[in-house]
Amino acid sequence: MSWSWRLGRLAGIPIEMHWTFLVLIVWLVIGHTVEGHDVATTLAGVGFVMALFGCVVLHELGHALAARRYGVTTTKITLLPIGGVAQLGRIPEKPVQELIIALAGPAVNAVIVAGLWIGGVRLTGGGDPRFLIQGAFLPRIMVANAFLGLFNLIPAFPMDGGRVLRALLALRYDYVQATATAATVGQMSAIGFGLLGLSVGNPFLLFIAIFVWIAAGAEAAQVQERRLMHGARARDAMLTDYQTLRPFDTLERAADALVAGTQHDFPVEADDGRFVGLLTREALVGGLSRSGGDARIADFMTEKPLAIAADAPLATAIERLRDRQERCLEVVDQGKRVGIIDLENVGEFVMIRAALATGFEPRTSPRPDNAKPLPLAS
Repeated sequence: MSWSWRLGRLAGIPIEMHWTFLVLIVWLVIGHTVEGHDVATTLAGVGFVMALFGCVVLHELGHALAARRYGVTTTKITLLPIGGVAQLGRIPEKPVQELIIALAGPAVNAVIVAGLWIGGVRLTGGGDPRFLIQGAFLPRIMVANAFLGLFNLIPAFPMDGGRVLRALLALRYDYVQATATAATVGQMSAIGFGLLGLSVGNPFLLFIAIFVWIAAGAEAAQVQERRLMHGARARDAMLTDYQTLRPFDTLERAADALVAGTQHDFPVEADDGRFVGLLTREALVGGLSRSGGDARIADFMTEKPLAIAADAPLATAIERLRDRQERCLEVVDQGKRVGIIDLENVGEFVMIRAALATGFEPRTSPRPDNAKPLPLAS
């Protein structure tokens, strides 16, 4: 189930709106109504928020276009009540590249502020910036963009400032260490947001504090996970003992297989041994409730799993599983299937390596080039 709605594409990048964004609009309308504002004032307030989030999209587009320059794709840009998120396909190859990508967003806000300032001064006849204190629409947008750019430079993941700090640290220190330090600074910032929110009674600051705390910890954990996977291949984490089903098997047989073992998703195999589909646990349960146990698997299976080479980096397998929301991948070696791989098995592989971490010391701690970072948020 998707929690976001596609609004369109900009520079070839999908723009989506999370459903919680509507909560912000409803909250604004209710707030204006409670305060006794007329319809025109309420619409003006909503229009201001929409215009501001248009600037947020431009901010995220700045990240995306800078990333594209270094061959890093952007999967999508999502609008949330707290700002925008640009989902990058991977971490840039060099710290300098990450630095430039992180600064590109605030740079867009700076350009917007400069453009509105110059335009406002010209509209007032030149040299008179009093338009700033008149509460007009464009001055408010200018001030909001200035705040947006500066706020995002706070050194806290997943905001731009946290990535700037990590990039600067990574120029001198090990990447994992740089991430851990930046994450610690981010969580300290989260504590500051939380205390400030409690002292002034601002629930929005408390929400930001929770978001930053979780995101900073998740960023550090993800990089550590990538370090544990250094040198690992898809074959190292693949599942070789698994059960397959046939297209004309019944859902009752699939249910028996689900109960009898720990496997959740079942590749569907043709008579010649080729995978022709995948029966997920959700599809199985839904099929049972709608059609009963005598229904055929072929009517409820999804597309067949994608294939990945057994010697492909494990990080590449994870990227495909997460980015494309695949349930499992078919692992092949010289055109022959040797196993399947899913996120659950990858998690167990990482857990084992973490338990053996004292004996797992790679010669270097390379930057996880194929890693998929947490989104750039605004």
